[in-house]
Amino acid sequence: MTHRILIVEDEPSIAELIAINLTHAGYEVQKAMQTDIAQGIMKEQLPNLVILDWMLPGKSGVQFAKELRANERTRGLPILMLTAKSEEADKVMGLDSGADDYVTKPFSPKELIARVKALLRRQTPVDDTGPLTVGPLKLDPSSHRVLAVWPNSEPKPISLGPTEYRLLQYFMANPERVHSRTSLLDNVWGNEVYIEERTVDVHIKRLRAALSPLDCDRFIETVRGSGYRITKIPTDI
Repeated sequence: MTHRILIVEDEPSIAELIAINLTHAGYEVQKAMQTDIAQGIMKEQLPNLVILDWMLPGKSGVQFAKELRANERTRGLPILMLTAKSEEADKVMGLDSGADDYVTKPFSPKELIARVKALLRRQTPVDDTGPLTVGPLKLDPSSHRVLAVWPNSEPKPISLGPTEYRLLQYFMANPERVHSRTSLLDNVWGNEVYIEERTVDVHIKRLRAALSPLDCDRFIETVRGSGYRITKIPTDI
């Protein structure tokens, strides 16, 4: 299957550079210079991944990413944020808005392609672990569904972005074990692309936010100085 990638970038030369490299790598590419054009394209057919520029005319890429994450249809769509902002606070803001990864300009086309490949791999369900259960959380890799199943209540679905899903799946496949940020980067993101450890903290925060409405966020514990783990019995019970 050929993956479709939507480039939302208002600088024609940069959009064309990305498009050429993605096309040479075997991807189908569409381009939009602003978010309303991107929305029209996505109404017709969702892409497999969006490369989204931070600074866009009309509506910023950060705001657009938040809207995509708030919409049930586009909540799981991988987003690669592209911007000239390189300060740590800017990177965190981009990730907090809903982006799964972040590339700063100027960028290496090879690095961009590597990050695209990594994001698409993480989007693909991994079904070799079988159904997983930790506490009230139930994850079925074959259907890519996560449920909260509390006693004496109906199962409730939990919507997760692709990276948060992979994080939860890895935690649930390895319960009660403490995972360092480096270990999570290697096993969830893959070690072929450099991603800062702070990225893990941002996605843990997003995972907890998704689990919180169903009182499941407390099963993800922070182990001070070591990392994170999922536990079957939270310490606050």
